Amino acid sequence: MAQVNTIDQGEIEKFQAMAAEWWDPNGKFKPLHMLNPCRLDYITAQIAAEFDRDLTEPLPFEGLRILDIGCGGGLLSEPMARLGASVVGADAAERNIPVAKVHAEEQGLTIDYRHTTAEALVQEGEQFDAILNMEVVEHVADPLAYLTACHDLLKPGGLMVCSTINRNPKSFAMAIVGAEYVMRWLPKGTHEWSKFITPDELFELIRNAGLDPVDRKGFVFNPVTWSWRISDRDLSVNYVTASIRPKN
Repeated sequence: MAQVNTIDQGEIEKFQAMAAEWWDPNGKFKPLHMLNPCRLDYITAQIAAEFDRDLTEPLPFEGLRILDIGCGGGLLSEPMARLGASVVGADAAERNIPVAKVHAEEQGLTIDYRHTTAEALVQEGEQFDAILNMEVVEHVADPLAYLTACHDLLKPGGLMVCSTINRNPKSFAMAIVGAEYVMRWLPKGTHEWSKFITPDELFELIRNAGLDPVDRKGFVFNPVTWSWRISDRDLSVNYVTASIRPKN
């Protein structure tokens, strides 16, 4: 079967240009650095619940193989490795990989970083207990084909955590006008509003890819406290989902 390519080259080039700034908390990836503790709270809670792990243990994810797809500079790969997981960090933007490798080595962490795609990993027969699919689906050319590849990369019973940005006037005002033009957290043109996906659309895509959606929450930014929190109700801009590959 021919390999499907869901890469959007224009999107890759945007992130190539920003690669060296991944670990600068005040650089172009400042929004992700600010959001990361909130993302990690959700991710670790979902993995711990699904695989019956105790987060108070020193290495609670030991024995789990985790794929961080669209890993960038490793902002999520490194915490997963510290929790004991065997981590593969994959990114289609080639310049991100040496940045991630060098930083992991500086931290004394062993992470398998690869310049590759979800589709290529499927072709290689790779499988994982969990996939972190964070802020990627809005950048691919074919979301359903991409999520289907993620399904194929999960072991039966495996967990995918997938976050993205809602598509509505509020998300346009905050994620594009606010983040790119007012706060200048991101270069202009980083996001395309037309590629944003509503929670119902994402759940439908996830189902059509063969996964069972089991949870969704919002990531909400408070401009007063300058912090993020997880919300059960407010999915109006940033949100995250959890889904399972059925065992049968």
